[in-house]
Amino acid sequence: MPTMLTRAIERRANIWSQMQDIQQRAEDEGRDALTAEEREKWDAAEADLTDVSGDIERMERALRMDTVQRDQAVIATGGGENAEDREADTDAAYRAAFDVYVRHGMGGLSQDQRTLMMSNQAEVRAGATSPGTAGGYFIPTDTLNKITEVMKAYGGLLGAANVITTASGNPLNWPTNDDTGNVGAILAENSQVTEQDFTLGQKSLGAYTYTSKLVRLSLQLLQDDVFGVEAWLTRKLGERIGRAVAAHLATGTGASQPEGLFTNATTGKTGAAGQVTSVTYDDLIDLQHSIDPAYRAGAQWAMSDSALKVVRKLKDGQGRPLWEPSVQAGVPSSLLGQGVLIDNGIPAPAASAKSIGYGDINSAYVVRQVAGGQMMRLDERYADYLQVGFLGFLRLDAKPDDGSAFRVYAHPAT
Repeated sequence: MPTMLTRAIERRANIWSQMQDIQQRAEDEGRDALTAEEREKWDAAEADLTDVSGDIERMERALRMDTVQRDQAVIATGGGENAEDREADTDAAYRAAFDVYVRHGMGGLSQDQRTLMMSNQAEVRAGATSPGTAGGYFIPTDTLNKITEVMKAYGGLLGAANVITTASGNPLNWPTNDDTGNVGAILAENSQVTEQDFTLGQKSLGAYTYTSKLVRLSLQLLQDDVFGVEAWLTRKLGERIGRAVAAHLATGTGASQPEGLFTNATTGKTGAAGQVTSVTYDDLIDLQHSIDPAYRAGAQWAMSDSALKVVRKLKDGQGRPLWEPSVQAGVPSSLLGQGVLIDNGIPAPAASAKSIGYGDINSAYVVRQVAGGQMMRLDERYADYLQVGFLGFLRLDAKPDDGSAFRVYAHPAT
């Protein structure tokens, strides 16, 4: 763990301890309020806590980004003695060929590398039934994992949802059923058992094509490659796709794009008149209990950073903050005993907005991702600029699954 991050976490823990000491001293003395001096110390400590928490979140995000940029080490075994070794050798060879392709194009490949690249080529489709004429090359598995991890770093909902990976983008159908309203019964002697059939529904997931848009790089940069252009380019493509995906996973309309988790989610609590940008302690309690206890074991809060800023100022009946900062790297801070997921694709507090969600996101939301993101290299289009264009593609769809597992807090209109 980086020393700077360790010190920041220790500092946050110390500040939190000081704030608790102030509160405890007032309680021990039987006072109903803090003194002016204690309030001043509390406010100063709370400001420091906000600043250091922001620093920790930035450092942890940077740490995740740094981790997903590092290439995985693959040891070649000279042909391998089993299928797993041969697969590892093939993956390493393809990754090496893909790196040469990114920097020098097809002309820079050996005949073996060219054959390997061609065997991993697929059509780029503008839609589910409209094949195009241009071809893209599948991004190596470990490189695609970097893109996926960067997407998670920019949109927390992807990391919490139930992600299904398929080999193709054909419509994926699965049955649905809600039998919670039906119960068994006591059967009297010599009586016939009554019937109660299941009511089955069906949902379908497609595969929308997300693109990073066009990235142009100079030939000089590609030829020199002084800083690992393949890893850098992968990160940038992942960031762009991740931002687009994050917005849709939160509030997508479901028309020509994924349906967001918050878009049609059931409201578990609506704020009282005047709470157009605020939420109360009682509101959060009501939102928690709008979820059946069966889902609470895996439940967590989901909100934007601006909503978290509002929530962090809330206190219980004893004047203690509801938000509990984490004192361990990688462990999320908690709210009323549950973890808090931050995703800035979720609406900020505003009139009629659904700004806070609570529930088991893995049960409530399913994401279908087609394996094998693709990249295209455009050599001729910008040749007169001595530049090469790159486009990244990833196919994905998502929609709510179990609506009973997730509820939202809605602000009033006025």
